[in-house]
Amino acid sequence: MYTLREGKIEDLPRVLELINELALYEKAPEQVTNTLAMMEEDGFGKNPVFGTYLCVKDETSEIVGLAIYYYRYSTWKGRRIYLEDLVVTQSERGNGAGKLLFDRIMKKGLEENCTGMMWQVLDWNEPAINFYRKYGATLEAGWLNAHLQEYEIKQILD
Repeated sequence: MYTLREGKIEDLPRVLELINELALYEKAPEQVTNTLAMMEEDGFGKNPVFGTYLCVKDETSEIVGLAIYYYRYSTWKGRRIYLEDLVVTQSERGNGAGKLLFDRIMKKGLEENCTGMMWQVLDWNEPAINFYRKYGATLEAGWLNAHLQEYEIKQILD
């Protein structure tokens, strides 16, 4: 029903569509400021910082899901694979595409000698929480996400 493959630069327009679909689902479409040019450089430029796996529907060749990952370093655990986004288009959810992608990221982490895998899930996203619980994933409480935007950093440092 599905084929998994690594993403290619020519897939990025569809990848960005899926990212925007996720942002809409997460009630934050205005938060997406990434561009195709940024993704081309960051994923396929001289020093790529992320990788992708795509789930393609066999009968239509349509990209219906994606997993975006990168590596991070934990001072407590060592090298970890970080699942930035796991997206399956609404019409394909519940058909196994998410499992194929999630399993592939776990396998990639083992191939790269990572000590584990990390990701985030919104506390109200019950379908995703239930999906991860099926794996026996630990869902941590007590951590707050922190960030500064580029313009904020520039204001602070100027």
